[in-house]
Amino acid sequence: MRIVIAGGHGQIALRLERLLAARGDEAVGIIRNPDQGEDLRAAGAEPVVLDLESASVEEVAQVLRGADAVVFAAGAGPDSGAARKETVDRGAAVLFADAAERAGVRRYVVVSSMGADPDRTGDEVFDAYLRAKGAADAYVRSRSALDWTILRPGMLTNDAGKGTVLLTASTGRGPVPRDDVAAALLELLETPATAGLTLELISGNVPVAVAVKDVAGN
Repeated sequence: MRIVIAGGHGQIALRLERLLAARGDEAVGIIRNPDQGEDLRAAGAEPVVLDLESASVEEVAQVLRGADAVVFAAGAGPDSGAARKETVDRGAAVLFADAAERAGVRRYVVVSSMGADPDRTGDEVFDAYLRAKGAADAYVRSRSALDWTILRPGMLTNDAGKGTVLLTASTGRGPVPRDDVAAALLELLETPATAGLTLELISGNVPVAVAVKDVAGN
């Protein structure tokens, strides 16, 4: 499979790229900073330099054409202000969805956030982040041309992955290693029956592959 990942230098994206490359799939990571290209190559991915805050739908669609699936894993980052939550966490996700439609790529997997809500109140930057993520999720859900799955991990950690998770529509709060988030994304990409689902993910006792099959009804 050819998988294009927005936010290709993110911690989860790099892990996913390694997993894809290890099984012989073609991973393409979209990055804004060309200096990050070598990190992607080391992970087994092809870097494409494109700024999703300024690119047109057609420019992004050109990158996506021929892909079997796309993953939106971009984010403005913890040190960014509210304005970039809007332009990246919402705006870039919307752009990526529109570009996927134009490119004829149906499978669209989103790395969102637990608590994402377009109606979130509050004036803190984190409130703006959750509003932006919620608005992006709502837009993706509205696109009938996409076979979307939205994954909302809990508190991300850099602990070694255990390979066991809790994956349901509502898990409650909890931590989850980025390793296990990447593993879950890999299984979701392989499981088209998860299209149309919004799922929360935290550490648990169920092997990742089994957890994904369970939510897919397999």
